[in-house]
Amino acid sequence: MNMVIETHDLTKLYGSKVGCEKICLSVGEGQIFGFLGPNGAGKSTFVKMLIGLIKPTSGAAELLGISLGDVAVRRRIGFLPENFRYQDWLCGRELLGYHAALAYVPRHERLRRIDEVLRMVRLEGAADVKVRAYSKGMQQRIGIAAALISDPDLLFLDEPTSALDPIGRLEVREIITALRERGKAVFLNSHLLSELEMICDSVAIIKGGSIIEQGTLDELLRGRVEVEVIASRLNGSMEQVVAGLGRVLAGNGSHMLVELESEDMIPSLASRIIENGGELYNLSRKKRTLEELFIGAVRGGGA
Repeated sequence: MNMVIETHDLTKLYGSKVGCEKICLSVGEGQIFGFLGPNGAGKSTFVKMLIGLIKPTSGAAELLGISLGDVAVRRRIGFLPENFRYQDWLCGRELLGYHAALAYVPRHERLRRIDEVLRMVRLEGAADVKVRAYSKGMQQRIGIAAALISDPDLLFLDEPTSALDPIGRLEVREIITALRERGKAVFLNSHLLSELEMICDSVAIIKGGSIIEQGTLDELLRGRVEVEVIASRLNGSMEQVVAGLGRVLAGNGSHMLVELESEDMIPSLASRIIENGGELYNLSRKKRTLEELFIGAVRGGGA
């Protein structure tokens, strides 16, 4: 896999204060990467270095295979800040025309590109409506359209679903996953962990300016699992049978909560219950969540 972001001990100091320190991470093409951390952890500092708004104190990085600071690479990057405000007296089409000019999209390609991104964010029906009349979700989508106008290979989105209702969040998620299908890489900052869990391939958690956890979601969320069992005859003898596979956390005769070492043991749990006379009505895995991982890591309790 080709890497679109690679950082090597990237550090930013503000005098004696650490913005972020010795950040090492990689993002591959066609990946959705979530960058998580509490307020003041260094997320914004790190992104500002990558997009060229501030210079690192030390370390190095490559974006799209080019060393950080090269102006030419910025034409291949899109950025949507968290608290953006665009010229709301313009209609959507005019706004995108303005951003196409700023991004040096060739004049003969602008109309085609504007129509393309309007379709992509599902705003073609509102192209000639003033931005001030857009709903919050529509404003967020026109912001994404402006970030996409140059057809970037790498897109940075800062809190793209904040303050949106469930339908608005769904629409933005669909746009982001469609970009992944086109081979684009998306770097996401967000506090909405459930949203990230649905779409991210990999994540990193930053605290106090340093990375404390990173990896694919499958790797980070793998481990012990809790399984809720609903069955007949979940008596004391059945608990002993089940305890041979895992740890019984709770039970009341027809319900049982069992902790297993891994999800690979779930079929054995079901077989053991049936073989010992239990009638199994339901067996459901309680999957570890990104929120649990994040809270455990940030509070220092481990992943």
